[in-house]
Parts: sequence; C-alpha cells; structure tokens
Amino acid sequence: MSQPSYSRGPQLALREETIFEALSQMAARQPTHEALIVRHRNTRLTYRELKERVEEAARGLIGQGLRPGDRVGVWASSCAEWVLLFLACARTGIVQVNVNPAYRSQDLGFVLRKSRIKALFLHSRDARANYRQILEETRAGQQLPLQHVVYLDEDSWPRMLANGVDVPSIEIKPHDVCNIQYTSGTTGSPKGVLLTHHNILNNGWIFAKWMQLTPQDRCCNCFPLYHTAGCVLGILTCLSSGATLILPWPQFDAGKTLEAVEAERATALLGSPTMFIAELGQPEFKRFNLTSLRTGGMGGAPCPIEVMKRVIEEMHCRDMMVIYGQTESSPLISMSRSDDSLERRVETIGHATSSIEVKIVSPATSETVPVGVQGELCTRGYHVMKGYDDEAEATRKAIDPDGWLHTGDLATMRSDGYLRITGRAKDMIIRGGENVYPREIEEFLYSHPKVMDVQVVGLPNERWGEVVLAWIRLKAGETCTEREIRDFCEGKIAYFKIPEYVRFVDAFPMTVSGKVQKFIIREQEIRERGLEEVARIRTA
Repeated sequence: MSQPSYSRGPQLALREETIFEALSQMAARQPTHEALIVRHRNTRLTYRELKERVEEAARGLIGQGLRPGDRVGVWASSCAEWVLLFLACARTGIVQVNVNPAYRSQDLGFVLRKSRIKALFLHSRDARANYRQILEETRAGQQLPLQHVVYLDEDSWPRMLANGVDVPSIEIKPHDVCNIQYTSGTTGSPKGVLLTHHNILNNGWIFAKWMQLTPQDRCCNCFPLYHTAGCVLGILTCLSSGATLILPWPQFDAGKTLEAVEAERATALLGSPTMFIAELGQPEFKRFNLTSLRTGGMGGAPCPIEVMKRVIEEMHCRDMMVIYGQTESSPLISMSRSDDSLERRVETIGHATSSIEVKIVSPATSETVPVGVQGELCTRGYHVMKGYDDEAEATRKAIDPDGWLHTGDLATMRSDGYLRITGRAKDMIIRGGENVYPREIEEFLYSHPKVMDVQVVGLPNERWGEVVLAWIRLKAGETCTEREIRDFCEGKIAYFKIPEYVRFVDAFPMTVSGKVQKFIIREQEIRERGLEEVARIRTA
C-alpha cells in the first residue's frame, strides 16, 4: 500500500501564558541584557527597560479610554513604538490591528470600517507617503468608528504617555485574540485573521527552538513588523528565547541591513528571497564583514535555489533555512533544520515544525493523496487562526470540521515528510512576500470610467517573484493608456497591487462554458514578453 502524504512535527509541551507574561519572565531572568536595537533612531533597550516602556505605553492606552477587546490600528513601518504598542496591547487585552503602511485611502478605509478601529497610531509622513493626508482623505465624507489619532513623530505620542492611568486588574487568557492581520486569505477578498496569544507566542518560540537561538544571539529582522513574519518570527522569537532584536531601518534597505549585521555582530538574519537578492546585489557587498552570521530564515515567497546557495556561501549563513507559512497559521508551518543537508534545504520548504500536522489532499475529493502526488497542503495544530473576523462562512471554507486549515497552496510530500510547493490552488499573486488577490484589483479597476471588463493575473519576475498584469477591455469608443491606468491606481490602492503591465484587448480566452482561462493569458504574456527563463527559475 502506498504511503499517505501525512506528517507531523515532534510533539512539544506548548507554552500556556500570555505574551506579556513571557516578557515579564524574560525581564526577570535577564534584566540588563539587550532586548531591542532600533538603529535608525539609536534606540537601545534592555529587557528591563523594554518591560518598563511597555507598561508606560499600556497605561497610555488605558488613559485614552480604551478597554479590553477594543481594536487599535498601528499603521507604521518598523520602529520602537511599533514594538511597544504590540506588547502593550497584549498587556491590556486590547486587540492590535496591523495596518500595512503601503495602504492608501481605499485600503485604509476598508480596514478602519471592517475592524472597527477606535485608535490609530501612525507617523505623519515618511519618505514614501504623507499619511496624514491619506487619513484625512479617508475620513472625508464617511462615518468611521475612529475616535483617537496618535502621531508617533509628534507631541500626541508623548502626551498620550503622560496622560496614562493605571492598568486595571483584568484577566487575559492565552487563547484570547490579541492581533488581527489582513490577508487576501484562501477564499477571496481581504479578511482580518484573528490570532491569539497562544497562536503567535508558541509559533515564535518554536521558530527560535528550531533555529537554536539563545540569549547570545542577535537577530537582524528585515521582515516588516506589520506581517506575521515580522512581529511573530521577529519580535516574539527574540522575546521567547532572550535573543536581541535588531531593526536596521524603517523599511527594507539592503545597504542598511548589511551595515547593521556588521556593526551589531548579528548572528541571524531574517528576510524574503527578494531581500536577500538585494543584499547580494549591493555594489559594495564584499566590503561588509558578515562573518558573525551563522543562521537565518528565508520565507514569504518561493526561494530560488541558487540564491539560497549564495546566501549560505557568501553571507556565511551556514545554517540558513527556508521557512514556509501563511498569516492564517501564525505564520510558521514548516522549515528546514540546521542539520539538514544542503539538498534538503534548497530543494524543499522543510518539514512540519513542532506540534503541527501536515497533509496533502486532493482538491477534488479532500482525500489524502499518496506520497509524491500533488495536492492541496493542509495543516492542523495550535497555530491555526481562531478564524476570520466577522466572516463565519469564509472561516468554514478555510478550516474544515476536523480543524484542518486549507492553505490554497499545491504541494508534494516526500517519504521523509519534507514538502515542496508546486503552485497555488487559487490564483493569488505573491509579489515580494505581499499577498495580492486578483479579484480585489479587478473590482477596483471596474470603477474606472473607461473600463468595461478586466482580468488580473500574476507574471513571473526575477526580483519580486511575481508582478501584477491587467488585461483590460475598454468601453466602446474609449481609448486609454497604461500610464492612465496606473495613475488611476496611484494613492488609492497599495503600490504592490498596481499593475506592472497593462494590455488592452478586445476579448479574453474563454472555455466553452464561458469561463475566462487565466492560465492562457499568463502563458501568452510569458511567451510574448520573453519571460520563459524567469518562469523556469527553480524554487523550493
């Protein structure tokens, strides 16, 4: 009888405390050990100082009139205040909503309404955008539940801290929701993923264990904090292991990252394949001393095998591992191990991590397929989200009655339990680690006065993994340009959702039953744009 595609990671007694309890334990254990380094602000906090600053931020939140269960949005790039708010919300029972800094008025308005955010924390502006102006545009002409706006780079932040009041005695339980992150999900338009202390604290802790992190490690995190990869595999991984978290720059900058690794003697480096490619491509790459590195995690998008080999050899990350997961799974599902062979680390996305089950099922029947047969990757365990916020039907579609999360990714399993991603059951686009759902962009482009119909697909791209392509049918008698379409998107949807390519067409390829054949659109564009070599790049 053939071996079924089922595997489970080693069983581990899971942690049963809240995030703030974990911080308090670490602050008591190593109070003077460096916890957080934010290089662009020259901020350095020990574990004792971090706990004190978190308590101060928690009092500030309560002073705003916020209470357990209220939603607070953090719409900012990586900074010390982001970390403080994340931990302070966990301290008070307030639910933090991670808001992507790339969001513009349409995206922001959707999240503010959907999550019922009462307070929003943001910078007034940075090199990428004028956030105050975007917020004002979003609030104009619509009723929002937003009651407080606190600018992290103005006096409203210190004023909030100064007006803090004692945190009331409240019982916060490990299985309480503490974080909401928006994802295109496995079933369609953006949804708020409900994550608990238990979900994400254990996920970060297990990641630390598999990376063999100790208080002697110094982890340079390039993942944005508003992603699970940043706040869980960055913040909580360090907090649960006692390691030092290094934030090199507000947004990813390859040169600043290499500077941070050298100056801070980082031992671990986290980022997406796109980020590692940029670091390797720095003109002055060879002048940086990266010999302190020994390990790291690369995930968020498929990893080109040749890139992994270069990272191991040229960046001295001998224990560099591929990591795989998604927001709905807190995020980590599988990863390689430090003692895995190079072949396992570059040819697969690793094995199910501790206390997690994985199986590959037939998309048609949901039956577990034999080893080596392609199917949909499903996972079950402590890491599966509580559900989508106010989306009962979508939650039922994503998590079956037996507790299995259907990831939407196609994969194969080897006889040793190691996995390889082969595609996606849905047509989601992953651009540089950002999930982009085509229907969302299509709905937006339908609002253009000249557009009659539109189909969006992903095209392979050497730098980003995939980029957005839009095929557009115009209304009769209309003319339009690619620039006009992109200008229409600018400032209204996130930059990573704006089509890189636009083609105006008279018709779409259709099946006999009238369904658009998106795979034909993709194949034609790959052929006509000469992207065959990029499409053939091997990934784990």
